[in-house]
Amino acid sequence: MLKVGLTGGIGAGKSEVSRLLVACGAVLIDADRIAREVVAPGTPGLASVVEAFGKEILAADGSLDRPRLGAIVFADAERLATLNSIVHPLVGARSRELEEAAAEDAVVIHDVPLLTENGLAPLYDVVIVVDAAPETQLDRLVRLRGMTEEDARARMAAQATREQRREIADIVIDNDVPLEQLEQRVKDVWAELVRRSQAPRPSPAE
Repeated sequence: MLKVGLTGGIGAGKSEVSRLLVACGAVLIDADRIAREVVAPGTPGLASVVEAFGKEILAADGSLDRPRLGAIVFADAERLATLNSIVHPLVGARSRELEEAAAEDAVVIHDVPLLTENGLAPLYDVVIVVDAAPETQLDRLVRLRGMTEEDARARMAAQATREQRREIADIVIDNDVPLEQLEQRVKDVWAELVRRSQAPRPSPAE
């Protein structure tokens, strides 16, 4: 099994890259999706978030009002740290369960938005960073996701810098390109991942 950490700033196009890697044959473990599952209605995770932030972060149906919570934590580093301390251990435990269920020869892609911020690079055999210029990220967030420019900038500022992400990368995928070029780049990266997965691993030191 080759364990790959995939990350990138908000709006860089990481989700598109993960989709393309799955189309090539990768097993995807999506930390964002798991983060939603562990705070679904009725879960201990949601109860802990409500205890920390109050019932005002719940929607009328009892689910987590993610935009409301996001507006709170992305403007306050201390409250963001509180949320992360609740959610991240739950996500980590579920991610390990899914990884253990994958085939022994699988290329497992862990899609982890905060891989850089949380110092998780050593957990993976390969780290891929999806990179885009800040102006590209901002345009995508405002134009495609409907964020205000202020909200988009706040979310970008809450994450690691572009330079910090690139420093931990084994592979960088430039996503300031049209989709057809991105598709070819991802295919090239997939070929490299398959090559690495099949290469003999060094034996542990005696």
